[in-house]
Amino acid sequence: MTCSRRTDSKTSYERPSFAALLLATVASIACAQPAASQQRPDVAPTGSEITPPGQRDVKDVTYGDWKKLCFKPGGAKMLCRTSITGAFTTGQMAVRLDIVEREGDDARRLQVFSPVGMYLPNPVKITVDQGEPYRVPYTWCLTNTCIAGTVANPPLIAEMNKGQALRLEFVDSNLLSLTTSVPLGQFAAVYKGAPAQTLEQDIDE
Repeated sequence: MTCSRRTDSKTSYERPSFAALLLATVASIACAQPAASQQRPDVAPTGSEITPPGQRDVKDVTYGDWKKLCFKPGGAKMLCRTSITGAFTTGQMAVRLDIVEREGDDARRLQVFSPVGMYLPNPVKITVDQGEPYRVPYTWCLTNTCIAGTVANPPLIAEMNKGQALRLEFVDSNLLSLTTSVPLGQFAAVYKGAPAQTLEQDIDE
């Protein structure tokens, strides 16, 4: 399967249909698999990263609550997504972080949605509290967001379950490092708990 760096889509990201949500979840999992198999999330790609000359904390992002949503497409295995979204003061999405898992599968995927305009050769860097950073490479882009994805390994999930905050670091097209802090206080309870909603839909062949 070939994953395009940019895919045109007229579907609104903020109000997606069930089909759009399911497509985004399945496609991002599929596209993350080759990247995850080629690169450990805690190892930087050789010769592709740059060191940003400056850094800026993004202060105008407000985060909602962690939510767990599950999808049951016809007779296929259920997909569950535990996510949190940060929005600018205008209401536009700034960032979203997902942990996605498939029913009966121990493998989990980490996805980070960011605005377009990022420097894609530099992966997203995530750090829980004062721990060691993990690097999450970009896998594909839509018209209004780019998605970084990789395997969410057990140590990372354990850190998130016990942690207080997760720091996200991006590099933008001006080669400045942008950072924002995601609250983790609710994560463990939501991730281990029942989904807030399960969406089911039969898919016509």
